[in-house]
Amino acid sequence: MQAAFVAAGILLSRILGLVRESLKARYLGASGSIAADAFHAAFKIPNLLQALFGEAALSASFIPVYANSLARGDREQAARIASAVGAFLALITAGIVLLGVTFSHVLVSVIAPGFTGEKRELTVLLTRILFPGAALFVFSAWCLGILNSHRRFFLSYAAPVAWNAVMIAALIWQRDASPTALAYWIAWASVVGAALQFLVQLPLVLRLTSGLHLTFGRGDPAVDQVKRNFVPAFFSRGAVQISGYVDQVIASYLPTGAVSLLFYTQTISMLPISLFGIAISAAELPEMSSATGEESARLAHIRARLQNGLRRIAFFVIPSAIGFIFVGDVVIAALFKSGRFTALDARYTWGILMAAAIGLLATTLARLYSSAFFALNDTRTPFRIALLRVGTAGALGAVLALQGPRWIGVDPAWGAAMIAVASSTAGWVELLFLRSRLNPRIGSTGVPAMLTLKLLVAAVVAGTAAFGLHHVLPDVHRFAVAAIVLPVYGAVYLGGTLLQRVPEALDLARRLRLAR
Repeated sequence: MQAAFVAAGILLSRILGLVRESLKARYLGASGSIAADAFHAAFKIPNLLQALFGEAALSASFIPVYANSLARGDREQAARIASAVGAFLALITAGIVLLGVTFSHVLVSVIAPGFTGEKRELTVLLTRILFPGAALFVFSAWCLGILNSHRRFFLSYAAPVAWNAVMIAALIWQRDASPTALAYWIAWASVVGAALQFLVQLPLVLRLTSGLHLTFGRGDPAVDQVKRNFVPAFFSRGAVQISGYVDQVIASYLPTGAVSLLFYTQTISMLPISLFGIAISAAELPEMSSATGEESARLAHIRARLQNGLRRIAFFVIPSAIGFIFVGDVVIAALFKSGRFTALDARYTWGILMAAAIGLLATTLARLYSSAFFALNDTRTPFRIALLRVGTAGALGAVLALQGPRWIGVDPAWGAAMIAVASSTAGWVELLFLRSRLNPRIGSTGVPAMLTLKLLVAAVVAGTAAFGLHHVLPDVHRFAVAAIVLPVYGAVYLGGTLLQRVPEALDLARRLRLAR
């Protein structure tokens, strides 16, 4: 049920996020668009900081300690921890914003070293505008950590609706502006929206933590534990986001539009990761962290929660990945194919999405495995494995993206798909190492092979049916195609898993009947 609240909040914000990206693609475009590449490169900074501090370091270092204090009934200590972490973040973000605004020109040389001329100058300007919003995103992450620990999941994950709404309003209001002017307006809209995202959560946070006061918590063992875990958690939990930053650096050397194409692809591929990986991991982390009693009982509890979460993730993510391969073009056309986003852009995006789909399951399962380590107060193991992931993705991505198209004789723009292949490979490397390190500690874990086979068979049959249907449909509007093809894919997949008596499918069917 808690994962359902997380998923509901994420779904609501992601739907508006898809509307935002659809409008952005329509008015900014992708291939050949200097403004689109500049905005997406500049936006990577607040997006990265939000992901690292909110869905990464805070969830991994703060929630286990804070939730454990709440589970023991020590609300006074919990308030001290929340206060100290808030003060710590205020100090860090003040420095980050000051440095970011002052040295934007230097930072752009790091985040997009391949940009030159007008594209580089516009990226510098947009980066300077967006940096204050990065600090507001970090404080939203602090609110998220507190709300999740109190099992108030919906608001924390639905809060980005406010940010998306402001961005959408700006895109509609300035839709007739030039791409450069539009990029400027939506950058400012992002800052205003970030402020609203923080403010909608703040009243409930203040009610739940009545003992908040300004302190750095010096000498408090619980606060010290959060600080010790922060840096390794920052990198281990944020491996996907850091890899995404490395991908952008590589893409900046590819033809104009590659940065934007990667961004649009990640918008789609992150949907199942958010709805299922983040939702289930976010709900399970405080549950696993709250386990008390004998060590053997605690480990058994963590293993049981992990196994259940792995099965649920596989049930939803395997069809997502197979669906991207078979009918990803339907999704892309419905979301983006209009205005300045051309048919060629859609074809490139589908190719990148298929490459990203290869690693979708690994990336999502690895997130839950990391949560199990964090519940054990072990941030160093996933940290070391995350470094391996980032290094693998960066090295392999640079070689494949910059040399791969020449080796196989295709357009250099396909280097963006090569980057996604490298990231997928690195995701599987991370998952295999996480599992091999955790199993000796808590017992055998993993998605059962027979379940994986059943889900794959059902997804491939559904994909074949949807692909065939798409290609026999008459020439109708892209929205109509999506409205016909995608429900058929989902229905055939669910029917296939029900026929095979997959427990997760039976449970879903029961819930759907009860919801009527």
